[in-house]
Amino acid sequence: MNLDRNQTSIVEAIDAGLLAGAVTLVWRGGEVLQVNELGYRDVDAKLPMQRDTLFRIASMTKPVTVAAAMTLIEEGALALTDRVATWLPEMADMRVLADPAGPLDRTVPAQRPITIEDLMTHRSGLAYMFSVRGPLSDAYRKLPARQDQDRWLSELAALPLVHQPGLRMTYSHATDVLGIVLSRLAGKPLTEVLTERILEPLGMSDTGFHVGPTGRRRAATMYQLNPDNTLRHDVMGPAPIVDPPFCQGGAGLWSTVDDYLAFARMLLAGGTVNGVRVLSEESVRLMRTDRLTEEQKRHDFLGAPFWIGRGFGLNLSVVTDPAKSRQLFGPGGVGTFSWPGAYGTWWQADPTADAILIYLIQNMPSLSTDAAAAVAGNTSLAKLASAQPKFVRRTYEALEL
Repeated sequence: MNLDRNQTSIVEAIDAGLLAGAVTLVWRGGEVLQVNELGYRDVDAKLPMQRDTLFRIASMTKPVTVAAAMTLIEEGALALTDRVATWLPEMADMRVLADPAGPLDRTVPAQRPITIEDLMTHRSGLAYMFSVRGPLSDAYRKLPARQDQDRWLSELAALPLVHQPGLRMTYSHATDVLGIVLSRLAGKPLTEVLTERILEPLGMSDTGFHVGPTGRRRAATMYQLNPDNTLRHDVMGPAPIVDPPFCQGGAGLWSTVDDYLAFARMLLAGGTVNGVRVLSEESVRLMRTDRLTEEQKRHDFLGAPFWIGRGFGLNLSVVTDPAKSRQLFGPGGVGTFSWPGAYGTWWQADPTADAILIYLIQNMPSLSTDAAAAVAGNTSLAKLASAQPKFVRRTYEALEL
């Protein structure tokens, strides 16, 4: 077995100046088979990518927050059917846009309350600025995250929903809202809830909403590809050494490849790692079970036909038909689960192969609805976009799966 070919596409993107660097990992059957440390975590300072490099994992935060919520469900403190307004009265009387792209003052009442399950499956009617159009998108764009969670929530709750709760899936700030539920329910900051219930039991000591003074030296710099296919180096400021005012349960964590491996292994193994039980088998089963209806799968996800051969559990995508899923997303047996991050971070766990793949980079994407078309028409962007799928395909070929 020779895994070396799986790094070729990544090295090509680095050599072409489209990518600063990457850390990837292949795990199978209880052992790490390969770690690739490619390129630089900081190009200007010539600091190489290393196995312990810290990455902003963006939406890979979401399954961690959901897992913490599942521990509270196991204790009977929370239920999937609970009304969110029980803990967040700001969301008690939500309004829904009469026209999803129409004016914000043309609304109808929500036909039912938003539930915890709605938050975990993005069927609440909440949105992101890039998942909706029109005035609602503009309103979401103006939501400042650099404020405390209560003020942020009051501003969010004043906006109308894009559709009725439960009707369909719209990618959204729902997991940020779930994090506030957990914080209020536990009576402590979300960072403490995640640490106590997930991060500490799994030994994820490098994962959190800040990196600390020493961690800053290991943090990967954020880059963005300019229109002329050069890397812009000043996309984000330095890594935070203390928690931000609002710890976002949907996007705020930093982590390393080994820390996230521990989390993925726990989900793959039914809730335990190294003899430590973090979640019950039932909680993991719920997270890994498709919950979308066939009608809901007919709708594109962020402008793409995402639900071909796959569904969505509790903030995990789940392969339901490997042959169909493979055509769009690459190899992965039935039940393979994953959820990526906006900055190019990605992972998947495949129960049929007993394998986990992790791919970490730091590239700020274009979150416009035209981004896919831009990639399709630009060979350099396509080279960057194809680096990860080729890594996955070549890994599976090497493993003879």
